Amino acid sequence: MPITSAKHSIATPATLSQRLVIAAGASLLGLCLIYFAGFSHIEAVHNAAHDTRHSAAFPCH
Repeated sequence: MPITSAKHSIATPATLSQRLVIAAGASLLGLCLIYFAGFSHIEAVHNAAHDTRHSAAFPCH
């Protein structure tokens, strides 16, 4: 007996101003994460992101 699920299609159109707010918020969050991982003096954070930083040419030493 195959397993089936109901398909729901919910369309929620976003206005241009809502998209800009979402894009700005996502960019700010991303910059904060990069800043935290890049300049953190916590050794665990440094080691966790070390290879990614070097592959992206982000200086950490």
